[in-house]
Amino acid sequence: MSARRRSRGISRELRSRLLVVAVIAPVSIVAIYLGGWYFTALVAVVAALTALEFYGLVRDRAGRPIAWLGVPAAVLLVAIAAHEPSFHVWGNRALSLLLLLGLLAVAISIFDRSTNQPLLSATATVSGVLYTGGTLSFALLLRSLPEIRGAMPVRPIEGFMLVMLPVAVTSLADTASYFVGKRLGRRRLAPRLSPGKTVEGSIGGLAGAVVTGYAAGLFLDGVGTLVLSAPVCAGIGLLLGIAGQLGDLSESLLKREAGVKDSGRLLPGHGGFLDRFDSLLFTIPLAYGLVLLAQVLA
Repeated sequence: MSARRRSRGISRELRSRLLVVAVIAPVSIVAIYLGGWYFTALVAVVAALTALEFYGLVRDRAGRPIAWLGVPAAVLLVAIAAHEPSFHVWGNRALSLLLLLGLLAVAISIFDRSTNQPLLSATATVSGVLYTGGTLSFALLLRSLPEIRGAMPVRPIEGFMLVMLPVAVTSLADTASYFVGKRLGRRRLAPRLSPGKTVEGSIGGLAGAVVTGYAAGLFLDGVGTLVLSAPVCAGIGLLLGIAGQLGDLSESLLKREAGVKDSGRLLPGHGGFLDRFDSLLFTIPLAYGLVLLAQVLA
């Protein structure tokens, strides 16, 4: 009877996951393809919700982060990236914003009688902005990378494919890890952080990341103006797969210290937005850097 109940529970969880993906995936793909403010709006919403959930997780451990200040700042970082999609310009403005945010957070926390750790509260506020809006801004920088590098003629499909590279690798690696872990998982990968993750599932996820990266490279090699062959993208996929698992484990650490199972309840079968996008917070900035590195080494 217990095994039957367990299988039904897994089945319900899987159905919930598939339903959420069936809703989110088409909207996200269309927004990425259209680019512009459609994509910006999508990234801004994700940045706001992940930042809000991050502050909820660290509230007890890191004093009282100022969510009403940090969430708009995370969205503003995304808006700056949309308006100035050059890393150098965005980086300078983002640094100025973060410095101002840090000063404001310290000043507000000092006079906040509800916290005994004002500096820790201010640090958590700035960290939340970097962890969410700062990392997600690279999706917009990646989408505009061919145009910023002076690609002529402009091909919107190339920017779309560049963003889909980390998105597809992360999603399919996570799926491969889930199914391989359920089927073959025996040895726990990080029992203190996430008891459900296994070494076998991790290996399956990395294999899925390499295959997905190689497949993406077949398209980018013929479509884009950037130098990205299938073997190069396979290597990028491997590194993104590692980064995605580290991002997942990092968020598991936050949840463990907060004493909660999920960061939220907005996405049935996934938990919160931070549970769904934790890996992308690591893989999107890394993909931007690896794509640029590939051009230097080509």
